[in-house]
Amino acid sequence: MQARILDTLPDRLLDQPAQELHRFLDGPTLIHLPGRNPQPLVVSVLQHGNETSGWDAVRRLLKGRYARDQLPRSLLLLIGNVRAAARGMRHLADQPDFNRCWPGSRGPETIWHRLFSQITRHVQRSQPFACIDVHNNTGQNPHYAAVNQIEAQRLHLASLFSKTVVYFTEPAGVQSMAFGRFAPAVTLECGLAAERDGTDHAMTYLDQVLHLDSLPNQVPEPDRLELFEMFATVKVAQGIDFDFQGQASDLRFPADLDRYNFREIARGTSLASYDPALGSAALLAEGHDGRDLSQDCFSIEGNQIRTRRPLMPAMLTTDEYVVRNDCLCYFMERLCVEQRVSPDQTRPEPAALPESEP
Repeated sequence: MQARILDTLPDRLLDQPAQELHRFLDGPTLIHLPGRNPQPLVVSVLQHGNETSGWDAVRRLLKGRYARDQLPRSLLLLIGNVRAAARGMRHLADQPDFNRCWPGSRGPETIWHRLFSQITRHVQRSQPFACIDVHNNTGQNPHYAAVNQIEAQRLHLASLFSKTVVYFTEPAGVQSMAFGRFAPAVTLECGLAAERDGTDHAMTYLDQVLHLDSLPNQVPEPDRLELFEMFATVKVAQGIDFDFQGQASDLRFPADLDRYNFREIARGTSLASYDPALGSAALLAEGHDGRDLSQDCFSIEGNQIRTRRPLMPAMLTTDEYVVRNDCLCYFMERLCVEQRVSPDQTRPEPAALPESEP
């Protein structure tokens, strides 16, 4: 399988919603669009087929002022999982999650891993100005940006989208980690795909970045940045029956569990009802340093699973498919930027990258 690389937009492509792109593109496609500044901005959309804000933002941007005006900077557009987009799904049953297949993935190599390695080499040769991967969430979350290294240019790029910035090093195999080895790279989380404000926000942000001449080498001021670090991934244990409608026999989550996203929830908060007769842990928290943090995070009191200490979730989802195939949420804690990066640090040594939810 080879990546499709184009120098022009196919006719009528910008008129198509995400669900119709498969009629014009047969797989992941890179499209080079020239601008006044030849160093390209890389924008990735539809890595997950049901996360459509990125494509809607790009098509509106290119059908608007840039239908007549030259782009201020060249654009390298990557359109991802068009087959899944046709079905309104994250990915199809015969596909892996595209945003777990980039260089650095720890899973078995597939044709998709080889394809994305090829794309990564091509993007690296273009010497991009910056790389932006646009996503949506499946639960209620604020709009925020995410980075994989704490350094000045990346934090500035992220803070232009949102004051709320999340630092994460898991899961592996995400695009932002692969591209971040050779350019400042960020992931945008634009809320729910059905909400137009995510598209509006992404379009305005992309236009702003296209007009930048450079990225500063100073960390954003504290009033422009709230930085959080993801430290654990929460999953439902294998073999546990669960739902969000109160009907599962094993584990019953409240239908509005995602209301806790980006809120510090107190010790003793109930997360789910659980049949203790099953005798094994239903929720697992795996630290991003590899430690099992389940006992540190959860306790079982009667038939309730409660928080053992104050915790702040992100990307809590009530989508059962996402929970089964990815995770329930992540746990975060606040970071003080000054403790992690010096103001004059521009590019750190590559992290242990060998990847971005919803």
